[in-house]
Amino acid sequence: MTERHQADLAGLPTSELVKTLSEQSATLVREELRLAQLELKAKGNRAAQGAKMFGGAGVTALYGGGALVATIILALAVVLPGWAAALIVTVVLFAIAGLLAQRGKKQMGMATPAKPEHTTESVRADVQEIKNRGHR
Repeated sequence: MTERHQADLAGLPTSELVKTLSEQSATLVREELRLAQLELKAKGNRAAQGAKMFGGAGVTALYGGGALVATIILALAVVLPGWAAALIVTVVLFAIAGLLAQRGKKQMGMATPAKPEHTTESVRADVQEIKNRGHR
């Protein structure tokens, strides 16, 4: 604030000073919110770019996995007929997929309880405590 502006405010009544303070505070808050919004938008754009790159990396890794499978089949085809090498790799991949599916199903079953007993009892105890304090 400049000295001239301070001198202008020095002679004002308190009600005017409060009004000025209120207006300036509101303006400051609006400007800060606008700045925060711009910063969040910029960060969101960077996060979106990062997510796109992760997606691209995932697709590339998927193709790399396919190439690795083809390499394994070709390597086995040196000692076996091509169809046998492909069959062996296919069976191994399906076996791994089955094991992962079983473990995933088990983990999902453990993650979603049928009824949250502990939370239910805790809430009941809280309600009872509030009732007891209300009667005292």
